[in-house]
Amino acid sequence: MKIITYNVNGIRAAINKGFIDWLKASNPDMICLQEIKAEEHQIDKVVFEDMGYHVYWFPAEKKGYSGVAILTKVKPNNIDFGCGLPEYDREGRVLRTDFDTFSLMSVYMPSGSSGDERQGFKMQWLDDFYGYSDELKKSIPNLIISGDYNICHQPIDIHNPKSNANSSGFLPEERAWVTKFLANGFVDTFRHFNTEPHQYTWWSYRAGARGKNLGWRIDYHCATESMTDRLVRSAILPEAKHSDHCPVLLEISV
Repeated sequence: MKIITYNVNGIRAAINKGFIDWLKASNPDMICLQEIKAEEHQIDKVVFEDMGYHVYWFPAEKKGYSGVAILTKVKPNNIDFGCGLPEYDREGRVLRTDFDTFSLMSVYMPSGSSGDERQGFKMQWLDDFYGYSDELKKSIPNLIISGDYNICHQPIDIHNPKSNANSSGFLPEERAWVTKFLANGFVDTFRHFNTEPHQYTWWSYRAGARGKNLGWRIDYHCATESMTDRLVRSAILPEAKHSDHCPVLLEISV
């Protein structure tokens, strides 16, 4: 089974850049989207349904902002919109689909790059999401949390760790949170298979960063340890250029 996560930085903009043709060619069984920046009525769902996808959409209340979605060829047994915390659910940050043998979550974690207020919001989110995910895996032991975590975990995950040591997304307290999160029973599936450097999922639009591969790895598929034996491979797909992010693939055995 092929699962992709992709921060599209606006689904309508991505569609204008060839996202539909790419999706047809890639043909994942499930795809988690982040930063959809659109309400459900603003897209043509039929295009996705004609490809065999069930479409689940969870936009932010604020128009043109944030939001997550899941497209899946396997109809879920249950869909959970949000995490039950209004301050995050208003921003459309969590969507979960439950299947027979596992659950898949699309998550868009906050960025703190716009200033101290949003960095504080991000740190509160991290505390709250840790507790939420910890409780969730007690009732859903086979869980994949896919999406934009907005954090590089280790120096290998960022092109210039020294100059970014004080940058939101690579702060010591953010990196420590990822370490704690993984130690609490999750596997960073990309690093499970890939240990080489210069593997990134986001590049600034400034200074030709993508062409120079001056990037950050901030998009993840994290699976509960109980799913380790079902992990087949994971790969970053940098040739897809519909966003400032690129997709990340995870293959699991059914």
